[in-house]
Amino acid sequence: MEVILKQDVQNLGYKNDVVKVKPGYGRNYLIPNGFALIANEANKRMIQENVRQMAHKAAKIKSEAEALAQKIGDLTIELKTKAGETGKIFGAVTSLQVSDALKAKGFDVDRKKITFKSQPKELGDYTAHLDLHKEVKHEIKVKVVAD
Repeated sequence: MEVILKQDVQNLGYKNDVVKVKPGYGRNYLIPNGFALIANEANKRMIQENVRQMAHKAAKIKSEAEALAQKIGDLTIELKTKAGETGKIFGAVTSLQVSDALKAKGFDVDRKKITFKSQPKELGDYTAHLDLHKEVKHEIKVKVVAD
């Protein structure tokens, strides 16, 4: 089943993408929750027209995301957390903590756009992936240290 996404869906696609999904996932989750439309000819034409009109805005948003990535550069964020003697931290470092640390440095990045390959549960160095735009991805280093 093909659907047209009405908004970004993590691990599936971005707004206005035509993606192929299993019929149950499309009918029972994506469409009822307003995340997608059935990809028939009328909806495809409507989305193409919307995309054409939004092209100028999209270029501006992409350039802003690229500028933010340039400003962030090779930033290393140091997060202090409580840890045991073996180096294992109590809980885990979350994307919310990284987002707050970025805001403290003057960069406004939504916590939903920050992911880790493996969740930091011990002291050490990690890499956080920032999904700033559909075509603009950036990585920053996160150093987890004992408080």
